Amino acid sequence: MADNDSRQGKSYFNKAILDWTAAVHAPHDAGLQQAFDAPARHGLPPIQVAPSEGKLLELLLRLAQARTVVELGTLAGYSTLRLARALPAGGKVYSLESDPRHAAIARDNVAAAGLSAKVEVLEGKALDVLPSLEAKGPFCAVFIDADKENYDRYGRWAAAHVRTGGLLLGDNAFLFEELLDDTPRALAMRRFHEEARAAFDTVCIPTPDGILLGVKR
Repeated sequence: MADNDSRQGKSYFNKAILDWTAAVHAPHDAGLQQAFDAPARHGLPPIQVAPSEGKLLELLLRLAQARTVVELGTLAGYSTLRLARALPAGGKVYSLESDPRHAAIARDNVAAAGLSAKVEVLEGKALDVLPSLEAKGPFCAVFIDADKENYDRYGRWAAAHVRTGGLLLGDNAFLFEELLDDTPRALAMRRFHEEARAAFDTVCIPTPDGILLGVKR
């Protein structure tokens, strides 16, 4: 029986353990490592998913037999590569990035990994670009890792354009420990959680900053 008293309130996100398990279960080849290192190399924000989270996204897409995916927030393309590697030949990731410099770096990383045929990086604000993709749906999955103030709006778009049995994935679902605050972006994130539950069977995976997972009803 577990010693519940000794575990009360204790965090298990030990960096050494996370690094060791990532090395065992989510190792990088040259293409992944190039994309993972790109933010530090190019002075981009250090906000991409961690290796184990990236591998989780890849495995979830494989389980869902995904073929078409929309990603909101490309950065340097690390998560984009993880998504693309899950897809069969002919599959496509449409990755939306508002910063042209980030988009250019991501395209270089995608090309270096040999995945250009599976990835299209689209520049512009996501809410402006998303309508242009609607004719390509319904999609097998939507992965959201962009500006937190609009998560609720992105979630509504996903609910309307993901196929039955498809996935909704939202990174930073705990909002950096701010989820229960009384701020506009915290309110938007809580709406994202609550509205996702209405259209998807959902759970919030307790990664260090939470990943919302939903399966479309």
